[in-house]
Amino acid sequence: MNISAKIAVRFPHLHRRLRADSPSLRGLHELGFSPSLHKNRGVLGGFAKRMAFDSNGSAADLAVDTGNIRPALETHAEEAIRAIKAQKVIAVPTDTIYGFACDACSADAVKRIYEIKGRKHTSPLAICVGDVSDITRFAETNHLPDGLLDKLLPGPVTVVLDRGDRSILEKSLNPGLDSIGVRVPDSNFIRKLASGSGSALALTSANLSGQPSSVSINEFENLWHHCAYIYDGGMLPAGRAGSTVVDLTQPGLYKILRPGSAMEETVKTLEKFGIQKDQ
Repeated sequence: MNISAKIAVRFPHLHRRLRADSPSLRGLHELGFSPSLHKNRGVLGGFAKRMAFDSNGSAADLAVDTGNIRPALETHAEEAIRAIKAQKVIAVPTDTIYGFACDACSADAVKRIYEIKGRKHTSPLAICVGDVSDITRFAETNHLPDGLLDKLLPGPVTVVLDRGDRSILEKSLNPGLDSIGVRVPDSNFIRKLASGSGSALALTSANLSGQPSSVSINEFENLWHHCAYIYDGGMLPAGRAGSTVVDLTQPGLYKILRPGSAMEETVKTLEKFGIQKDQ
């Protein structure tokens, strides 16, 4: 018996397709869901049932909570900010890919992100701030030409800077590293969350470590239950390359650490300001 036949026998409800105009799906449409998300699923009390396979290849039913999904609109920002302040992890769209975010100054919340992703604690996290002017609270910028950061950001660029002695970041974030990657995404929603939190957000891609980045919430559905809220911004158009990561810790020099989605534009801007490639 092939896999499809086995599933049909063991999980007959998976083969009953819900009508797109059913009452349960109408409620999900209001949250910005696509009908394709709910094909071959029963929706019961805010939980969507989906089929998965365990490590032995056996099918298993998992209940996925859909009640914590919201559209990524500023009308939901206060709710998200409360979750961040309560040391919860949320999932958010950025100007590149979907990310997990939490209070960068909460050791417990940061630890939770590492646990969710199955990521080694030696792999550093970047932070997200609400505005370019906020960067000086977390990293050193005095060595950079005036106006450089305003040309690079907001946008799909992560700038790596020294923390310096005045940084308000917790030492438990990226221990042993003197530098920090900083983002100001070109996304009003996540920037509003960062500003409203009164801190910076620890930010990393919404996926298991080593897996492809996510450009829709469907692609990390197996991790939804770890999040206080998932904010749905639809399919993100920038692709999976993520932000361009550039090291600006050395005066007058730059080093591209990850090409990302904006390398050409980033290099042009840096060189226009007299910043040279670190050989």
